[in-house]
Amino acid sequence: MDKLFGTDGIRAVAGQYPLDFSSVYALGLALISLLRKEGLPARVLIGRDTRESGEWLELALFQGILDAEGDAVSVGLIPTSAVSYLTKKHKFSAGIVISASHNPYEDNGIKIFSSEGMKISEKWENILENSIANSQTSAVKKEFPVTPDISLNEEYSDFLKSRFDRISDPGRFKIILDCSNGASTYIAPRVFADFGFKVTTIGASPDGKNINSGCGSLHPESLAKTVVEQGADIGIAYDGDADRALWVDEKGTILNGDHTLYVLAKFMKERALLKSDTVVATTMSNIGLESALEKLGLKLFRTQVGDKYVLEQMIKLKSNLGGEQSGHTIFLDECPTGDGILTSIKMVEAMAVQEASLSELVQGFDEFPQILKNVPVSRKDDFGKFPEIMDMIRKAEERLGESGRLNVRYSGTEPLARIMIEGQSQNEIEDLAGQIAAVIARFLG
Repeated sequence: MDKLFGTDGIRAVAGQYPLDFSSVYALGLALISLLRKEGLPARVLIGRDTRESGEWLELALFQGILDAEGDAVSVGLIPTSAVSYLTKKHKFSAGIVISASHNPYEDNGIKIFSSEGMKISEKWENILENSIANSQTSAVKKEFPVTPDISLNEEYSDFLKSRFDRISDPGRFKIILDCSNGASTYIAPRVFADFGFKVTTIGASPDGKNINSGCGSLHPESLAKTVVEQGADIGIAYDGDADRALWVDEKGTILNGDHTLYVLAKFMKERALLKSDTVVATTMSNIGLESALEKLGLKLFRTQVGDKYVLEQMIKLKSNLGGEQSGHTIFLDECPTGDGILTSIKMVEAMAVQEASLSELVQGFDEFPQILKNVPVSRKDDFGKFPEIMDMIRKAEERLGESGRLNVRYSGTEPLARIMIEGQSQNEIEDLAGQIAAVIARFLG
């Protein structure tokens, strides 16, 4: 049986298995059955991003849940982290997000949270996968209204506002928000405006098809241009479901999640808010981050790629700050899920309290040259089955020696092999990445 759940839930082309109407309907049935077997109330919260397929996927879930005599509540268009937060706060037995995050609009996905607002266990994933695979149901679509509970949206906005210590004269700060035509569009601009900041938005006209298209955290170049043209203090780029955020400083420099961890680790440590003197990141984080944190007396603990693995280690190490270079940042004292809007509030707070520009706050963190190369693959066979691939990886590691790092893995959400190389020479790492990419493409492309 194929594995349906990746590092970030189920993800596929909307309308194709396992995101066809009948399979999603079967998932709704199976989830209610599972909750009852676990002795939990059959109450589920559902939110989605702005993709055009989101409405009928939500309808399929509702139909399955209701036919299983469960109770479903829609929160409408909302960030992923909001579903996590509201599921836990209101004691829903599960929360579902319909989103494919940074993927193009043709794709969609389903993420499921437990009653604690955390991604469900692999055991639950396996049970649900078996139910979908063995379903004999061919659901007939029923048209009925799904009316979002808007009050829950307001609760999430109020939660975000409560996380910020108000400052004097916020009107002197100019912020550009790139909402990626996604789930942050209806919340982030309002939250920052309510704080009193001068806010300009781009990528804030979703039409169901333009999510992540030439905008947001995948394409921050236009944001960088806008920041410089308008003389803004910071540019903030969200992804489609707003669980990650990247930055542009006042000079137009694009900054990533490693910069987030450095700035906020230092800020939190100085205020005795950082627990365990440990920050959790992944194998993709730049070695320069590790070096910069060491100078602050902090440790960097690495996990495999995936925010759920970051969360697992944060809990084990009793750390309250962790994240990924891609922009997921977790503040465990407040929410067990990456929250791009919450992260951006904290970054702006760090700038305001310290009366420093973003470019000043990242001083002390020097990145090693790094390249990330994606190779489309037709299947995800173990690299170890191909001596030619392993030999090329070994030769690259030998060339890098102790002055660099190499990580080759499959994407958990897309049909891609990802090659990350760090080293002292940009030309060298580009050459090595090209050689590894070529041999992977030859055998797996």
